[in-house]
Amino acid sequence: MPPRTQEQRRAETRRRLLDAAREVVADRGVAGASVDAVAGAADRTSGALYDHFGDKDGLIFALLDEWKEGTARAIVADLSATSDHDQRWGAVWRNFVEPPPPGGGEWTLLEHELWLHACRQDEVRPHVADRYAGVRRNLAAALESGVLGGPGGRRPEEAEALATLMIGLMVGLEMQRRLDPDAVTAETAVAGLRALAAGG
Repeated sequence: MPPRTQEQRRAETRRRLLDAAREVVADRGVAGASVDAVAGAADRTSGALYDHFGDKDGLIFALLDEWKEGTARAIVADLSATSDHDQRWGAVWRNFVEPPPPGGGEWTLLEHELWLHACRQDEVRPHVADRYAGVRRNLAAALESGVLGGPGGRRPEEAEALATLMIGLMVGLEMQRRLDPDAVTAETAVAGLRALAAGG
């Protein structure tokens, strides 16, 4: 077997650091996931983490982006499999509360932790705000096109305002569901999203 290239070694180190971060953060939370703890779990140096991600926040953002992209792919696949609007909203909700692996339910919990971290750290806040803005834009685009039901052809500002309400609804429902899974059914979530889409 030929020796691995530098690019392959770097890719392996990046992958090991992301996998270790997922495990350490799931176990200790963002605050408890120190650079040294993640690097140690990955069997790499803290210098390698700084080299690949800049700092711990960069690593957390990279981990979240990876999960977000995987979830977005799953949602697009589910949306293309049906033209029924309730099933499409069900797919959005299902992938939001039970994202595909790797990460699964850890993703939304980490998003909550990152929100709290951003509220306490001024330098992190703009980055987290940009993440929310990106999600709003993507959802607004789907609403403008009518792919998620309700009247299509909304003006961009109307679609983004509606997307903001829908994200707020899903985040609030997910928080309640995490504490008491029986309190929030998929039917309740879909009914709420459908009502917003129809009335927006």
